[in-house]
Amino acid sequence: MKKLQLASWLILFSLLSATQLALAADPAHSEQPAVAPAEAVSKLKEGNGRYTSGNLQHPSQTTERRAELAKDQHPFAVILSCSDSRVPPEIVFDQGLGDLFVVRVAGNVIDDHGLGSIEYAVDHLGARLIVVLGHQSCGAVKAAKETIAAKGKAPGHIQSLVTAIKPVVEATAKDDLETTVKANVKHVVQALRSSTPILKAKVDSGEVQVIGGYYSLDTGAVSLLDEK
Repeated sequence: MKKLQLASWLILFSLLSATQLALAADPAHSEQPAVAPAEAVSKLKEGNGRYTSGNLQHPSQTTERRAELAKDQHPFAVILSCSDSRVPPEIVFDQGLGDLFVVRVAGNVIDDHGLGSIEYAVDHLGARLIVVLGHQSCGAVKAAKETIAAKGKAPGHIQSLVTAIKPVVEATAKDDLETTVKANVKHVVQALRSSTPILKAKVDSGEVQVIGGYYSLDTGAVSLLDEK
């Protein structure tokens, strides 16, 4: 009888251990708590403050941190930003390895590939804050305004960027470049907030927050356009 009980306990222990290992290996079931949107916003503001004041900490860039991240990742925010070489999110927000899930494309526009990447960060990695980051003197927005004003067509695949930004350009035709840049950020924010089937439900429930940001090339400061 004792041998039977011992065998039963061993089988139960093995099953529990296997379940725990499976959950640990799945980022969607990680035991590490997700960072709330408000806390994530604070972390970004603090990091940008360090950047603009020249007091960079370069956090989470040690060999120990690199080894830790080889197992899994838990970025606290998603940044959809322009590809401009002057606006690298990890530096602008003074963050390190594994802190930010970054999607970059000229004009910070969104397509299925970018949207799928963002959905993965939210649904599988647990990120609860999405920031659409535009910037001063955005070349993609400038090119879109000039191309549309001239009733022309941009060369090659650059035209796809013009097409994506066109609704905002037309809505702000009489305004200056910076107004259109900010309007483009807000346009993408709204597109993400209303995106189904994954993001909209999470935004509506308050689980995920999507906001816009504007980076000043002159000062290095990021102004949040909408903290809804």
